[in-house]
Amino acid sequence: MEMKNINRRNFLGTGLAATAAAVTVGTTHAGETAPATPVKKKSEHPFNARTYGAMPTRSFGKTGYKVGILSLGGQATLEMPNTEELSEKIINRAIDLGVNYIDTAASYGKGISQLNIGRVMKTRRSEVWLSSKTHDVTYDGSMRLLEESLKNLQADHLDTWQLHNVQRMDQLEKIMASNGAIKAMEKAKSEGMVRNIGITGHFEPLVLLNAIQRYPFDQILMAVNAADVHYLSFKNYLLPEAQKKGIAIVGMKVATRGRMLSTWTPPPIAEQPERLATTKPGTITIREALTYNMSLPVSTTIIGIDNVAQIEEDVKIASEFAPLCEEEMRAIEFKTLPIVRQGLYFRRWNLGE
Repeated sequence: MEMKNINRRNFLGTGLAATAAAVTVGTTHAGETAPATPVKKKSEHPFNARTYGAMPTRSFGKTGYKVGILSLGGQATLEMPNTEELSEKIINRAIDLGVNYIDTAASYGKGISQLNIGRVMKTRRSEVWLSSKTHDVTYDGSMRLLEESLKNLQADHLDTWQLHNVQRMDQLEKIMASNGAIKAMEKAKSEGMVRNIGITGHFEPLVLLNAIQRYPFDQILMAVNAADVHYLSFKNYLLPEAQKKGIAIVGMKVATRGRMLSTWTPPPIAEQPERLATTKPGTITIREALTYNMSLPVSTTIIGIDNVAQIEEDVKIASEFAPLCEEEMRAIEFKTLPIVRQGLYFRRWNLGE
């Protein structure tokens, strides 16, 4: 459908048992020639010609898009103040290396992430699938956040607009109400400002399971990593249903802000946020962390990046990816047993939460 030209002020006022073989169905491997593409119209998907030679690609749910198995998350350096130059280098380098999906949120760095990404999107918007999020459960609040997101991202539309970190059933009920955020998403999609509707979370898998059973989301972003199976597992309780429904699945929290990695040294407890505090170093390598996630039946895995060298290393790992067998998956999961709490710090740990 051809994008409608809309005055934004008027717009706002309108009120697991899967095998590694199954994972790679529809995958194009690095080194293969990209499929022939016709002249791209404005209404078609983004296209990064480097992706197909850089890493395997997978079908992005029912959207018709082919996404690289490694994607860029909008946290880490990208959400920190006074990182404009480095952030732009990271984003440009990621796209140059073949990354064709970028995920951010209105709340990341209180808008800093979107501003940093927006300066690159000004000239490279057509090369990446761009996703952002609303953390407001209401129609009006979400509309305001969409306006802010489009302005900061220097974009006239989002490929996916997502509900941010849905944790509890009462929160979901407000979202689904007649004056809830879901109505804002539907309105934005009907007007061409948003092309797909998504939901995200890392707190409680059964809440997200309820959400996708009652609403036909196009996309889901879920926290799943090598420690996931040990507590409130998204892999076991949520991923199979998302697969069955053909939803585009994005994995996140692959290294848990580095805390799962054997290269990470915990700073003094007093210098760590209380919810993240730990005295234990990680137990797995970044290659193990990424390869584990990429072996799951997800379309892509996003990761936050601190510097250019990290995105270069991560793309190299993606380019060399081969699915792990079940025994190899279990071995990496076993390694994370001593660090389950820090690997899943974002889960619901207390019944009162």
